[in-house]
Amino acid sequence: MRAPILALMLSLVAAPAFAASFPCAKAETPDERAICDTRALNDLDVEMGVRFDILKELLPMGNRTKMQEDQEAWLTERRACGADVACLTAAYESRLKLLRGVLSEFAKQGGQ
Repeated sequence: MRAPILALMLSLVAAPAFAASFPCAKAETPDERAICDTRALNDLDVEMGVRFDILKELLPMGNRTKMQEDQEAWLTERRACGADVACLTAAYESRLKLLRGVLSEFAKQGGQ
């Protein structure tokens, strides 16, 4: 039952969208402004938000808490990049690799 929902959600991740996971009109920090001003970073941010939201719904409570803590630590790392697009790109790629792996493992196990 979860497999079709998961497939649908993942198809949404593949579609590029120029809308960060936070309101760009309220972007205050250098990293947020760089994300809003750079299409590639914006797309990575959207993918990050979608994958994070999917996993938040699918993972058991204990794993959700750990994932939330890890995400908050990652956001601190992202902020440290400031407006450095290369640093931000590397931070996103590293975090997304991890989230993709978790989601892939979850899918392999059939959502159990």
